[in-house]
Amino acid sequence: MALQCGIVGLPNVGKSTLFNCLSNAKAQSANFPFCTIEPNVGVITVPDDRLTKLVEMCNPRSVVPATVEIVDIAGLVKGASKGEGLGNKFLANIRETDAILHVLRCFDDDNITHVDGTVDPVRDKEIIDYELLIKDLETVESRIAKTQKQAQTGGDKIAKMQYEVLLKYQEALQCGKPARSVELDTPDEQRFARDMFLLTNKPVMYVCNVDDASAATGNAYVEAVREAVKDEGAQILVVAAQTEAEIAELDTFEDRQEFLAEIGLQESGVARLIRAAYALLDLQTYFTAGEDEVRAWTFMRGSKAPKCAGIIHTDFEKGFIRAEVIKYDDYVTLGSEAAVRQAGKMNVEGKEYIVQDGDIMHFLFNV
Repeated sequence: MALQCGIVGLPNVGKSTLFNCLSNAKAQSANFPFCTIEPNVGVITVPDDRLTKLVEMCNPRSVVPATVEIVDIAGLVKGASKGEGLGNKFLANIRETDAILHVLRCFDDDNITHVDGTVDPVRDKEIIDYELLIKDLETVESRIAKTQKQAQTGGDKIAKMQYEVLLKYQEALQCGKPARSVELDTPDEQRFARDMFLLTNKPVMYVCNVDDASAATGNAYVEAVREAVKDEGAQILVVAAQTEAEIAELDTFEDRQEFLAEIGLQESGVARLIRAAYALLDLQTYFTAGEDEVRAWTFMRGSKAPKCAGIIHTDFEKGFIRAEVIKYDDYVTLGSEAAVRQAGKMNVEGKEYIVQDGDIMHFLFNV
């Protein structure tokens, strides 16, 4: 299954409007809570100028870009951890995602009702943070109750390790800190943590949904969010969802660029958001390029060559011999694969090579 980013937030903050801009799958967008009942999933192309350049150079018969899955999840309200509103459904849906795009309303509009009556993105953030923290604390304390006796009285080293990790999480959550703030030392601890699927252990990016006038510069609401999250190590992205919706309706690339220029932007917020979501999932891209096909392949940052080969076909990983690697800049500068070979710029790498973002790869294998 592909990795997914879940779009979350309180009702009426612009989640579904933003999702509609991102995907051809149109989520219902209306001025009332819970207009998105089932999570909508969009498979979205990742904008990449490198792919465009390779296509220009190779003129291939087929082009396959990288994609990322975005899930629009029903709005959460206060008390969700106790089942209020669509809370249980919300929490179950978000647990299945790999990263969180947390949309915050950073605009005034008397025509769009706020579920709590006033616009305050920091308060909204804290409401969702609290509900996720409470649910995670319930999960951790339940696991502690099951693990404690085995860890303290038996000689089970695994149970002891798990119990110590659970205590770390309990302490952080009780102090109002997310699970992702806990540092784990060993691969075994990290694997156990991943298997718990804690909601606050997921990477998060705050998407500040602003009005048209604030699309390029942000506003006081955005600055308040920036101050509130400064110690979290989280990213912030400013997007004007309604403006993006208007841009999406324009027919030509030229019209869209002209519109962007008028509001002081070089690139749409949607393009920036898709790339940021891709990076938030810790994903990178390598390429295969030739006359038949230019393709962007998605891999997890830090993956070695055999693992990346297996993305194309499992036989490539099983029978991996070596990889021929061209750096993107060398390919573009020299103009062709043949020229790169002639210049001695093609590297031959073995099983321990860590694939880099933008590498152009050939895999040699034998099965």
